[in-house]
Amino acid sequence: MKPTPPPLRPALRLLAAPLRLLLPRGLLGRALLIILLPLLILQGVALQLFYGGHLDVISRRLAGGVGGDVGMVVELLARHPIDSERDWIFREAAWRLDLSLAFEAGASLGLPGQRGSWMPLLPLEDDLSQALRDRVGLPFDTDWQSDPRSVIIRVQLPDGVLHVEAPRKRLFFGTLYLFVLWLVGTSLLLFFVAAMFMKNQVRAIRRLASAAEAFGLGRELGPIKPEGAAEVRQAAAAFNQMQARIRRFITQRTEMLAGISHDLRTPLTRLRLSLAMLPPGAEEDAAAMTEDVAEMERMVATYLAFARGEGLEQTQPADLVELVRDLADRARRDGATVTVEAPEALILPLRVDALRRCLGNLLDNARRHARRIDLALSEAARQEGGRPAGRWVFITVDDDGPGIPEASREEAFRPFTSFSAGGTGLGLAIARDIARAHGGDIALEASPLGGLRARIRLPA
Repeated sequence: MKPTPPPLRPALRLLAAPLRLLLPRGLLGRALLIILLPLLILQGVALQLFYGGHLDVISRRLAGGVGGDVGMVVELLARHPIDSERDWIFREAAWRLDLSLAFEAGASLGLPGQRGSWMPLLPLEDDLSQALRDRVGLPFDTDWQSDPRSVIIRVQLPDGVLHVEAPRKRLFFGTLYLFVLWLVGTSLLLFFVAAMFMKNQVRAIRRLASAAEAFGLGRELGPIKPEGAAEVRQAAAAFNQMQARIRRFITQRTEMLAGISHDLRTPLTRLRLSLAMLPPGAEEDAAAMTEDVAEMERMVATYLAFARGEGLEQTQPADLVELVRDLADRARRDGATVTVEAPEALILPLRVDALRRCLGNLLDNARRHARRIDLALSEAARQEGGRPAGRWVFITVDDDGPGIPEASREEAFRPFTSFSAGGTGLGLAIARDIARAHGGDIALEASPLGGLRARIRLPA
């Protein structure tokens, strides 16, 4: 039985982990990478085929032609050493072969100097050296740096050094530049067109995401315009329909609750009138019953406020510091000791009445159970997906009351859960519902004052 090969998934995960760090996080960057990567591979294959095929062949043939001409001149000089014949050879080479020749009698070539490569990416220099070795068969030196228009070739002859100036155009062809420019230019043009197209597509997705986030934060921006690809338009249309259905549901629920409120308060009003018309001598019983009726009215109002959730109020820029100070003044008038630590002003998009109810519920709870209340406002950076995404605003309400055990703090947010006599158990539930409708939340913690801390977090 053959052994089972080890699974490849752990190894692939180890290889994929560094790649995830290099990949762009945004859709636009990843889409452009999907376009750019095959484009680069295609260009690399095209360049390799060009260099490995056409360029190499042409370069070898051009270098072989120059090497063969130099070899022919060297052979003629060896067969006709007379000065008059040498001059004739030089003239014929300049006219027919486009080679400028000079002879330095009695000179020695010496060691070739260290020169940098003229074009290290091209095989021209190596091909010329190989052609001279094959077709001349004598010591030589090539200089590509001294003259920008020619290649200087020095060949060691028995009685001196032959200097040959060969034009670069015999070794290098200008269509190479045209090929590279065409390759790079078309690639850049294609990439630019793709980037513009993908940017428009991603912009539609970003608008849809922004509209969804704003709707989740309770900011009514109205229906968004469908644009972009068919799938993105379909998602935008579905989002608009979802907004309309949610608004219609909230409106219908609010109208129904308003009717329920009217129907419930009508018999309570009749009970109040009946209590007011009781005969003399029943004042003590009437007072107790009147207090019960008032408690029932308060409970009905609280239940309806919880069910309504302040969903119809629109967000608008408001000064959070002014709202907090106003609520603190109201709590002081009710007999509480309240201190406020806040900046001069802090403008945020808020549902003012809803947030007033949220903070009012927290202050009422603290006032009923504590003697001292500290209010504080602070800010902190907000991040989404590891990137900066604005800032958070924190409102802390500290008191020196008995507090709530840590194990029961989350349960305190459940509707109709009360830890004190006479409470409806809806204050914290309503407060959390309002905070989450703003895109934030509420958490209960231990207070430095020894009691309970309620921390509200709101996006700025």
